[in-house]
Amino acid sequence: MKPVIVLVGQPNVGKSTLFNRLTQSRDALVSDYPGLTRDRIYGTGKLGGQSYIVVDTGGLSGERSGIDSLMAGQAWRAVSEADLVLFVVDGRAGLSAGDAEVAQRLRSYGRPVVLAINKTEGLNPELTSAEFHALGIAPSFCISASHGDGVVALVEASLATLPARPDEVEEAQDEDAIRIAIVGRPNAGKSTLVNRILGEERVLSFDQPGTTRDSIFIPFERDGVNYVLIDTAGVRRRSRVQDAIEKISIVKTLQAIAGAHVVILVLDAREGVAEQDARLLGHCIESGRGLVIAVNKWDGLDESTRRRMRTELDRKLAFVNYARRHFISALHGTGVGDLYGSVQRAYRAATAKLATPRLTRVLEAAVQQHAPPLVRGRRIKLRYAHQGGQNPPVVVIHGNQVQAVPDVYRRYLENFFRQELRLEGTPVRIEFKGGVNPYQGRKNVLTPRQQEKRRRMKRYLRKGRG
Repeated sequence: MKPVIVLVGQPNVGKSTLFNRLTQSRDALVSDYPGLTRDRIYGTGKLGGQSYIVVDTGGLSGERSGIDSLMAGQAWRAVSEADLVLFVVDGRAGLSAGDAEVAQRLRSYGRPVVLAINKTEGLNPELTSAEFHALGIAPSFCISASHGDGVVALVEASLATLPARPDEVEEAQDEDAIRIAIVGRPNAGKSTLVNRILGEERVLSFDQPGTTRDSIFIPFERDGVNYVLIDTAGVRRRSRVQDAIEKISIVKTLQAIAGAHVVILVLDAREGVAEQDARLLGHCIESGRGLVIAVNKWDGLDESTRRRMRTELDRKLAFVNYARRHFISALHGTGVGDLYGSVQRAYRAATAKLATPRLTRVLEAAVQQHAPPLVRGRRIKLRYAHQGGQNPPVVVIHGNQVQAVPDVYRRYLENFFRQELRLEGTPVRIEFKGGVNPYQGRKNVLTPRQQEKRRRMKRYLRKGRG
């Protein structure tokens, strides 16, 4: 197994910047704003021949209540799983009482600890590190996570403190894992659903909109199937988004949708279907991702409210009638287990391989049932179809005058192919390709048939003169 390196420290000391430096990525949000990271974020890195796992954690502010206490709980859970702890402090701000409290707590876990004194670019290393000797943590390194100064030496020395490990075969990324993005409006219960699926308090769940800020990627296995669960930040209406951090979080949510195989849209049954829910569905459809709808907080609703909600769903979500709906309680676990079947069906449909003869037969059946319209007195001819892509399934149809196919007929074909091929939970895209006329746009050029008729006419006229 790869060694696990956990980054801990007070807010705004540069843990996320160091995380991105160690993983050579931009997975963790970085801003000059204390308390930006809240959940555990995992990444992988490699130095020389040694691979490692890095865990970024929320800042330890010392608060005993509210969301800060939940963030601290996440951080200390990560420490309990660590092979090595990098204790990050701010070299420019100097030693603080909070640093001493964190150091004292770390000793109780019995994990190897290395002190990383960050933000020391342009400072004298000996003078900067002198006051941190009071923490009693060795070794210590002066680094600059933003510039990369001293980071390689820090990692080399940190890995050297770990017990020798046998040579290991490099673990490849599991290409077959089903990536599931959990999306929805703020406070719809996305993080609660993630924790329920995983069976542990893996991400913060708090009765406050905007608790999740980053996209958290969590691999897990169930019944022999590998998954990667992606918890995302809630997406509000654009007019309500003023905070720059929230804007970045929304961008990462949209990127998570684009990178997923299947999206679970979480709706709040007590709030109904809002305009922003429909916009999120639009993003999912544009990305072509498989879709499952989870109507959360279904428990506790009376029968009349449930009937009204079902009617509202039928009316407002008619344009995604291919997506399976589940009425769940993420808090109590009701109906959560049923999501797996729908996710797997949507994944299989989105990644299905479709044979050309089968697609052509379905096309012929569609045309026979409802023929394309006439264009300037001529019928559009659709000849054959083949697969042009997966996730979502793309069906390429060849024919004549296909540029004139109206949108309503395209939607008819999408629905027909989805129903006949039983592609549940995924959109289907139709593309058209027409034949090219080699003489189009060329003047005074005769076709081969016209040239032959001209030669015959010349021979006839020569014989007449003779």
